[in-house]
Amino acid sequence: MRHFINSSDAIVTEALDGLLLASADSGLARLDGYPEIKVVLRTNRNPDHVAVISGGGSGHEPAHAGFVGEGLLDAAVCGDIFASPTVDAVLAAILAVTGPAGCLLVVKNYVGDRLNFGLAAEKARALGRKVEMVIVADDVAIPDNPRPRGIAGTIFVHKAAGFAARAGLPLAEVRAAAEEVARSVRSLGVTTTSCTIPGRAHEDRIGDGEAELGLGIHGEPGSARIPLPPVSELVARMLAQFGPDIQAAPQLALLVNNLGGVPALEMALVTRAVLVNPLGARITWVLGQAAAVTALDMRGFSLSLMPVDDAKVAMLRAPVASPAWPAARRAAQAVPTLAVPAELSQSPAKATANPAARALLEKICSTLIDAQSELDGLDARVGDGDTGSTFAAAARRVREDLDDLPLAESGALCRALAERLSRVMGGSSGVLLSIFVAAVGVALTEGAEMPKALQAGVERMQHYGGARTGDRTMLDALVPAIEALAAGLGLASAATAARAGADQTASMPAARAGRSSYVGSKDLLGVVDPGAEAVARVFSAVAGT
Repeated sequence: MRHFINSSDAIVTEALDGLLLASADSGLARLDGYPEIKVVLRTNRNPDHVAVISGGGSGHEPAHAGFVGEGLLDAAVCGDIFASPTVDAVLAAILAVTGPAGCLLVVKNYVGDRLNFGLAAEKARALGRKVEMVIVADDVAIPDNPRPRGIAGTIFVHKAAGFAARAGLPLAEVRAAAEEVARSVRSLGVTTTSCTIPGRAHEDRIGDGEAELGLGIHGEPGSARIPLPPVSELVARMLAQFGPDIQAAPQLALLVNNLGGVPALEMALVTRAVLVNPLGARITWVLGQAAAVTALDMRGFSLSLMPVDDAKVAMLRAPVASPAWPAARRAAQAVPTLAVPAELSQSPAKATANPAARALLEKICSTLIDAQSELDGLDARVGDGDTGSTFAAAARRVREDLDDLPLAESGALCRALAERLSRVMGGSSGVLLSIFVAAVGVALTEGAEMPKALQAGVERMQHYGGARTGDRTMLDALVPAIEALAAGLGLASAATAARAGADQTASMPAARAGRSSYVGSKDLLGVVDPGAEAVARVFSAVAGT
């Protein structure tokens, strides 16, 4: 079992208690009917207003309890994971929050939800309550489906109903506002994995490199299984399935909904793919990217689109008292940019030729590019696995720019290289090498010989980075090599010293700087520091050893 739970039988009740214990100022409470009755409701609602109630199976958090608050729901009825709440639970919610103005039930189009909420509504009417129900069926997975599912677009209906109820409108008008949105909103989901119900074994029906299009929010199979394309192609295929009412709408609101397991970085790519699509030009408001209606840990997302006018925009943008609500933000028609500060890009030095310097740089670049996979492999064992990629990216950039560099002027060349390293190389290694090369350039400009200039570069690296030899970093190879050059021993001796320093890092039980400082000795021993290995390979290549 890989879930943070106490008991699979108590997941929902304990989760609701966790929500309430962390929300003392929210005006929320639950009915004291655990475990059969799991209802979260407002304690500070206006009793003269229409009550708005929704709910369904749990596992979709923050829906439904997370949307209880002023301007949204007055109560949420929670079933067990992916199971409709009982009739008595729904009836208890209706009786607890419904006053003379009546209540509206917002129900997703699943048989269990329709039956349980429907029977509860009939019982409440028999007890003298005014109750109406709106069914949400926003899923466009199957064209012309007579019974589309209700999925993430349901929260648009929550908002419309809550907005109308907050304005004090009568029940018929609250229902009409909710129905209008329910008729117009459309949604479609996609995933690369099925979800895992806590306490049960995970079974994934979706293979590597596949995606399932048009799935529901309970892990049920989608309408099509497809090879997973780039996200821009996937989003384009999804948007093409939205009907003519969406395709023809002059203005649209978009919900980008995380089904539970997609990293925020990838969700941002999904959002971009939608907004740069031709349909994106008519998307004026965006909700998310957010986990609004999830399916536990499903690694998927859904898109919901709704035609909007000024009135619907005002409804969507009206503030609510629920932090889980994904606030609507205006969509940009282009990525806003500002010019790079002029001081960052000083006039480049004029390109000059120097065959020896060019050959030296080409050899260094080729060495680092060829070593990329091996250095990444070393770093995967003691760091974050990107040392080779980082060094290779810088080497490729320098090699591409060889014709533009002042190769005949060593000081200017170092400044130009430092600028490129600071722009291309990520992480601390890029900054430190940029500092090193820049300091070497300053020393050369001031008349120092190359060995002394290299020592000046190392001193600046140590000053800013704080590492010393013995700390299991690239300095363990760089310092002894430069010391050999300063002693007049030549490149071959420098290469030997660099190799010895790099190899010695494999026997160091602890790192006192860099990513490896977070790794235990049992994982460090026997592994050469990847930065030191890169330095040793460069000196070996330059020396021809």
